[in-house]
This record gives sequence, structure tokens and C-alpha cells, in this order.
Amino acid sequence: MEGTRWSARTAQGNLTGKSNVRHVREKARIHSDLRRLHDITGCTTYGLQGSVYELELSVLRQRSREAQWQKAGRGELFTTVAIGYVRVGRDRIEMDPDQRVRDAIALVFRKFAEFGSGRQVHLWLRQEGIELPAVRYGPRGREVVWRLPGYNSIKKMLANPVYAGAYVWGRSIVRIELDGGHKRVVREQQRTLEDWPILIRDHHPGYIDWDEYERNQRMIADNAGSLPTARRAVRHGSGLLAGLLRCGRCGRRLQVNYRGRRSARYKCRGSEGEDGGRCVSFGALRVDEAVGDAVVRAVQPQGVEAALLAIADANTASSETVLQAERALEEARFRADEARWRYEAVNPDNRLVADNLERLWNDRLEELQTCEDRLSRAQAQSRPQEFTPEDREAWLSLGADLERAWRHEAAPPELRKRILRAALVEIVVTVEDTIVTLVLHWQGGSHTELRVRKNRTGEHRMAADAETGHLIRELARIMPDRLIASFLNRARKTTGQGNGWTVARLRAFRSNHGIPVYREGEMHERNEMKLEEAAEHLSVSEKTVRRLIQDGIIPVRQACKEAPWVIDATALPERLQDIPPASDPRQEMLDLQ
Repeated sequence: MEGTRWSARTAQGNLTGKSNVRHVREKARIHSDLRRLHDITGCTTYGLQGSVYELELSVLRQRSREAQWQKAGRGELFTTVAIGYVRVGRDRIEMDPDQRVRDAIALVFRKFAEFGSGRQVHLWLRQEGIELPAVRYGPRGREVVWRLPGYNSIKKMLANPVYAGAYVWGRSIVRIELDGGHKRVVREQQRTLEDWPILIRDHHPGYIDWDEYERNQRMIADNAGSLPTARRAVRHGSGLLAGLLRCGRCGRRLQVNYRGRRSARYKCRGSEGEDGGRCVSFGALRVDEAVGDAVVRAVQPQGVEAALLAIADANTASSETVLQAERALEEARFRADEARWRYEAVNPDNRLVADNLERLWNDRLEELQTCEDRLSRAQAQSRPQEFTPEDREAWLSLGADLERAWRHEAAPPELRKRILRAALVEIVVTVEDTIVTLVLHWQGGSHTELRVRKNRTGEHRMAADAETGHLIRELARIMPDRLIASFLNRARKTTGQGNGWTVARLRAFRSNHGIPVYREGEMHERNEMKLEEAAEHLSVSEKTVRRLIQDGIIPVRQACKEAPWVIDATALPERLQDIPPASDPRQEMLDLQ
């Protein structure tokens, strides 16, 4: 019985447990369905709310952007302020009241107008040790620090229209892209001046005017060579017309190639890829001289005026360096006084503060000493040059005789190139056979045509002069190379490169000019004799033969003074009795018949 009751109880318990499990499972399923339904409803609600929020944010962003452009259109929106300016209030800028900052920035634009190249301005500032202001943001906010300039800082300063008193907004194109689900702002290249959306001229005081700013931008574009009409910056080299020549066949700019320091050649590579040849190619020596003479003749009337301006501006460059050193010294002196005031104001018993302030004062004194030494060096190197009346007269004479100033050995090629660029726009060149035709386009719109003969083979500035070549040709018929080289060195004749003559150089010269070598006995084949041979043939002394030559009795040929005499053997007297005696007033002729 007990076993039966246990089994029935057990079976009933199992049924009850299974029912409970089914109940729990059903309850869990219903709860899951309700939660899923709640999630679907919630997502729909949240999705609608998110769309509304996104729309509102887009509208707010659009309104803020429109407000930003409206404020920029009024010239009142400033994110950053360029060095040399300070913010006044919230919507205006003015020049920095620091005179040292003003002088330094004005110096950059003056030097660019003088050199015509941002790189040359950068090199000059570094050479003179002149520092430029820069902005640094630190715990004390916006601070001005002084350091030697880099090229990029000079380039950005020259290209910034704020220094011309203009307000510009939207110089670069900004585009927003999605990259992997994230927003990415892409700042594309700069717009051109014609495409700037907002440009307000005369918005604030400028360091230069707008016309000068536009000239600077055109000059920068010419220097970079980014435009088809670009002439590029003035560079080192003897080729005076580099950047001015344009091919008359293909319209490309001619390139200049140097072989050594003084030899230059202009070439156009327009048709190199087609037939392997070149449009035009010619040496620079004759063309540079012809164009230089034409420009000198054109600007000759302004020579005296240029000389007066040169006298007035002779000490300007040196005074600018001294001025910048004086400004730096004034600021260093103020900073040292400020450090002294702070040190004297602190309680000397508070050593934790006094020690640091004393160290700062010592650093400022060292900077002050450095600025004083720099000013002393600048003043020593740039002492004002006082012109005497004789010096002034010499300058004016150079201005009146501009050709002599142009060819003066102290005039560098860079100066001549700037004069040519100031007078000429470009030169269109064509070559036909041995003639180079140049069409000069002047700044005023006039045109002039020049025709220059190309150098023949062997005609270059490294070749020996014509007189030396003629002498070698004559001597090669009467003596060997060893004696010719010795005679040329005694006569102080040099090669085209200024070297003395050797047997090897003489052989190379004869080979290039087609002069045959001397053969032993060829003078006798031509019935020619030397002085000693003629004296031996007549059985007289060499002195007697010289007397006959001086009296004109014996004809003689001589390549140059002190060169050997060449006597025609057929012109010698046949008998000794035919030789007239020396003419001496103390002697008388006796008739012995």
C-alpha cells in the first residue's frame, strides 16, 4: 500500500511539475511578445523624434551659416587676426600699435618691391639677421614673439590681402564628405581673386595699397612660372635674356643652358619629341649684347634722373638694418626694465618667488646685451656714405653715359636683368640659317626688330682673338710648334681662356682651324730665307743684312714685331759688289779709276 501511494504521489508530482514548466514557458513567451511590441512601438516613436531633431539641427546649422555669411558680407567676421593687426571690439581690426611690428612688416613689402622675389627677401632678412613678428597662443592668450623668418611666412604675408586694407572671406573652397560614416571637411585649393565671394576694399588701414597688392600678385605668378606668359624670377647666371625669350615657331619660353660660368646658350625644346630637333638654338653672347645696346639707347635720357635717385637712396639699405636693430634694442630694454620692476616689487624674503624673478631679470639683461651688440655691428657695417662734389659728379657722369655704367665691371648680371625686365615685356625670336631675328616688345606697347648674325664654328668667347690666330698661321710656315709656343709666351699672347701656350694647345688650335704643321725645308721650296741664312748666302754679317733691310734694299716680311724675318731669296743681290756701303757723313766715296 505504501509503495502504491508513493508511486501515485510521485506521478502526481511529475504532472504538476510539467504543468508548471509549461506555464512558465507560456508566460515567458507572452512577455517576450509584449517586449517586442513595445520595442517596435518605441523605435517608431524614437525614429520620428530623431528625424524631427535632425531636421531642426539642419535648419539651425543653415541659419547659422547664413548669419555667418551676412556678418562676413558686412566685414565684421574675424576668426583669426593677421600679425600686424589687433582686434578692436568684436567686429573691427586696426594696425598693431607696436611700432616695431609695423616697421618690420613694412620692410618686407619694401624689399619685395626692390628685389622682385619673395625668396630674395627671405635670404636678405636671414643674412642681415632681421627678425619678424609671429603669433603664439599660450596661457596669457595671444602673444607676439620675434624670430628669424621662414620662406612660408614671407610667402603668406605677401599673398594676404589684409595688408592691402581689404577684407576677404571665402578665399578657399570647403567641401564636406562622408568617410566611413564620419563627416570629413575637405579644404580645396585657393580661389582666384576674381572668384572671391566677398571682397571689401579700403576696409581698414593697410601697409600697401590695392594697386601694389595686384602688382605683387602678378610678380609672384611670373616668378612661379604657373602662367603661360610667366617670365620667372631673376636668377643667377650670365644669360641676360633668360625668361624674356619666346619661340616664334611654337610660342614656348626658351630655356637657358650654361656650360661653365660664362658660356650660355638659349634653346627651345618645343619639337624635341617629334623629330628630335629643336625649334631654335643659338649662343647668348651676340644676342645679349645687341639687346643690351638697344635697351641702353632707349633708357639713355633717364640716366641722369636714375643717378640722382641712386645718390638719394645710397644709404637706404644700410639704414633699414640699423632701424630694425634699434627697434629690437628698445623692446629688449623695456622687457629688462619690466623684469627689474617685478623683482623689486616682490618681498625679498620670499625666495621661492624672488629667485625665479631674479633669473628672469638676468635672462632679459642677456637679451639686452645681445641686441646692443647687434646694433653696434649694424652701425659699423653701414656707416653713412658722404658724397663729395667729386663723387656726385662721377655719379652724374655715369648717368649721362649709361653705356659705360652698363658695361662697368662692378655691375652684376642680376642688375642688368632687372633693367631689361623693367623696359621689355618679352622678346619673340626666330632663326633662319645664320640670322637670329628678335622682335622686342617694349613696356609702352612699341615693337623693335633686331637681326643678329649667329656665331660661326669656333666663334665663341673662349676662342683666341683674331690677331693671335693670324700670328700662329704666319709662324706655322717658318718654325715648328715648340718654337711658336715659346715665341707666343714671350709676346704675352694667351689662349681664349687666358692660359699660356703649350705644344699640345698649339696643336689643338691648328687642328681646329685647319693650319698645316711646319715641314723642314718648306722655306727653301718657296725660295725664302731667314736672317742668318741670308747673311751666309751673301758672305756678310747679320748686321749688314739688317742694314740692307732697314734701308729697303732687301724686301722682308714679318708677322709681328720681334717675329723672325722672312726674306725672299730672289731679291738678294747677286754679287757682293752690288751691296751699297753704309751711309755715313764722315765717309767719302773715292773714285779709283
